[in-house]
Amino acid sequence: MTTLSFSTADLAAQLDQCTPEQLDQLDFGVIAFDADTSVQRYNAFESQAAGLSPQRVIGQPLFTNVAPCLNNFMVAQRFEDAMAEGSPLDDTIDYVLTLRMRPVKVALRLLASPASSRRYVLVQRQAR
Repeated sequence: MTTLSFSTADLAAQLDQCTPEQLDQLDFGVIAFDADTSVQRYNAFESQAAGLSPQRVIGQPLFTNVAPCLNNFMVAQRFEDAMAEGSPLDDTIDYVLTLRMRPVKVALRLLASPASSRRYVLVQRQAR
């Protein structure tokens, strides 16, 4: 596997091919979820940064149980719109995470493809 970064082109398709161990080697957070918003994959970087174990997160609804701070027009609605339109989604936005922690500035990359059952929220924490 070539080294993947937060800004790698066609990243969703490459993440789909990664093993859990390969996802755990990445230096940004990876949260993969299905059409019902149930979390399917949750890498070590995100687990450590958010303080949530994969066992607690996998299988839970992302936008209501895991990260309700993402349940808004900026994040969740973009996935819903892309799904309804059958169009791909690859947007990067500046965001502030606020749940269970002090506010943290991050960049989020939102990825979805009509060809894949997985959708991704990638979290790049700002350098301190």
